[in-house]
Amino acid sequence: MTYTSFQLVCGILFALAIVHTFSTKYFERLAHLQPRHAGLWHLLGEVEVVFGFWALVLALVMFAMEGQEAAVQYIDTRNYTEPLFVFVVMVIAATRPILQTAMALVLRIAQAVPLGGSLGYFLVVMVCVPLLGSFITEPAAMTLAALILGQRFFACGLSLQLRYATLGVLLVNVSIGGTLTSFAAPPVLMVASAWGWDTTFMASHFGWKAAAAVVINATVLSVWFRRELQALPLPLESEAGEAVPLRLVLVHLLFLVGVVVFAHHPAIFMGLFLFFLGIAHAYERHQDKLILKEGLLVAFFLAGLVVLGGQQQWWLQPVLMRMSSDVVFVGAMALTAFTDNAALTYLGSLVEGLSESFKYALVAGAVTGGGLTIIANAPNPAGIAILREHFEDGVVSPGSLLLAALPPTLVAAVAFRFF
Repeated sequence: MTYTSFQLVCGILFALAIVHTFSTKYFERLAHLQPRHAGLWHLLGEVEVVFGFWALVLALVMFAMEGQEAAVQYIDTRNYTEPLFVFVVMVIAATRPILQTAMALVLRIAQAVPLGGSLGYFLVVMVCVPLLGSFITEPAAMTLAALILGQRFFACGLSLQLRYATLGVLLVNVSIGGTLTSFAAPPVLMVASAWGWDTTFMASHFGWKAAAAVVINATVLSVWFRRELQALPLPLESEAGEAVPLRLVLVHLLFLVGVVVFAHHPAIFMGLFLFFLGIAHAYERHQDKLILKEGLLVAFFLAGLVVLGGQQQWWLQPVLMRMSSDVVFVGAMALTAFTDNAALTYLGSLVEGLSESFKYALVAGAVTGGGLTIIANAPNPAGIAILREHFEDGVVSPGSLLLAALPPTLVAAVAFRFF
């Protein structure tokens, strides 16, 4: 493998960013030990800041080694549609009209499940919301699921073990739950057009297997922690607060649908978002505080990943293409933990002459490993940004998350390989 000195530096910076991702808790401890610089350490301890920070370092290195013109051209030509879309869909999906509607539907379904306490409610959230991601996109499903879990369960003082187990299953279920259609999961979207995979193909080859794995993961988690979940009372509809007028709910749903339909056209969905902000401001009494800060941090994280990841093709694609169709499934799962799974499938879409078995194994492996780390799947930072306040020092331990996500990842692997 031949490479330039600049490519080697880019690879080193990417590796440092990954190490930084697993070290955020260390920076939070430094904030307590060195209060004089607490603000800086808190900033570096924000997991959403990590890739944005190292993208800045990469840009400065590129200015120094490649020159201003090359650096500006590279940054200008990156595709930032996904970060922008995730920001917009997070903010809209987290509004009171959307959230109340989702919670009401979940409660109605849960009331039909003959399980004690909040066990049925928890099971419905962990099954239905991730699968809903196949239609409203994975980032929207992640936002809704994280907000519901945060308000109804994490805020009730769940054990640390259950919190991590829930987060691990949530990330895995959302990653595979978007494969019932050809437009909702980023790694599928990267190849759907190039390989001619439509929704019918996805549902028949991926969707039913993903749905089975989602149900198994959620059921095992619910049964394992049934006593703790049954001890929590089932929420009442009256607890949702003042009802939002139906017309306003419909307007919010129309904005959400519009953003999803035009997800690949930032000029359109950003325009819709600006109109949405006007509506939200006009009817503030029916809104909670918009999660603009959380959304911007997630967008910053994903934009940094776009900038850093764009310089990793020199080593990532050869490693991927040297694998056989039998090996690539496991290889894609492993590589996804350290790179965005959409980046992996995009690299695969650039190669001509791949066998159908290789294509299937690549995408299946990429979505299966999408819950292992925060950077494995684009919606993951959104879920962690919403739920991290329920963890010590506001930090989700990457190691604990990895351990929690391994069991549901293995279930998904078995489903895609042997079902």
